[in-house]
Amino acid sequence: MIAMNIHQRDDLAFPQSLPEFQRQFPDDAACAAYLKRTRWPDGFICSHCGVIAEPYRIVTRPGVLECRACRRQTGLLVGTVMERSHTPLSVWFWAAYLVASQTPGMSAVQFQRQLGLTRYETAFGILHKLRAGMVRPDQDRIGGRPKEHVEVDETWVGGRTRGEGRGIHHKTLVAAAVEVRHREPGTAQDKRKDGRYAGRVRLAIAADRSAGSLCDFVESATMPGSLIVTDDWSGYAGLRKRGYDHHAIAECGDPEVAEQFMPMIHLVFSNLKTWLNGIHHGVSAKHLQAYLNEFTFRFNRRFYPFNAFRSLLGIAGGVEAPTYAELYSGVWRHPTCSGFLR
Repeated sequence: MIAMNIHQRDDLAFPQSLPEFQRQFPDDAACAAYLKRTRWPDGFICSHCGVIAEPYRIVTRPGVLECRACRRQTGLLVGTVMERSHTPLSVWFWAAYLVASQTPGMSAVQFQRQLGLTRYETAFGILHKLRAGMVRPDQDRIGGRPKEHVEVDETWVGGRTRGEGRGIHHKTLVAAAVEVRHREPGTAQDKRKDGRYAGRVRLAIAADRSAGSLCDFVESATMPGSLIVTDDWSGYAGLRKRGYDHHAIAECGDPEVAEQFMPMIHLVFSNLKTWLNGIHHGVSAKHLQAYLNEFTFRFNRRFYPFNAFRSLLGIAGGVEAPTYAELYSGVWRHPTCSGFLR
């Protein structure tokens, strides 16, 4: 199933407070009805016979719908991040609400306490399943807007490595692209950073700083022909050949130059590292991409955090998620920018 854009769905109200959430989703049946409207906005379509009609509902099994025509059953959670889960649907909705509405997010330990889960592994698994649902399968590329540009850079993420010799580290290279937009004159904060502010962001783990890795990331994350601003690292030299309007800035280690020409990308990196260390106290390289996806999801929806709740359910209703065994074995590959393979 293709995830739909539900920002324009007037029939999908989203709670803006805990009392509203409790009134709107008092039990599993209410959650199932909301999820059904999210997955089939034009009415239930039987996956077996294709008939569009209101299905029968089983009182004792709110997650199962029965077609009125062929009488075959369809699992409401099949093809979603909640598939094969024994966790009640109401707990999943609480989880999505907490993840979407808590601006800084929360660690798995905090998540376990808030939901009263008995096992840490359950909280860990639910969070990673929701993170898998934070990347739209049809995710569009950023940039391409007139009179705007995209800043691109890379940074190292991770903790220190001690006792292994000078110059050795186990940090992970992360590439980022962020839109630079301009505030309307006369609006609030239009004088801050010359009226510039960050639009959408894309983050992904890069294999190395080679031209192949960095230019492939830019190509997967930004629209063709976009104005791209980077530092003067040679890895970005091939962007013009790929059809981008590339401008390289020689920073020469001067923070004032970086602040003047590439302020947004460094702001994103600063916020990312503060978030990883402050909320999650550092993450492993194996799961770093999942946390980059969560940061991207939060950053791009920071102006409407409560709306992110129904956005998350809409995306999560059409993607697959890892099992606990796949997470720990390393078999699962966390989704990233469209077409970008690290």
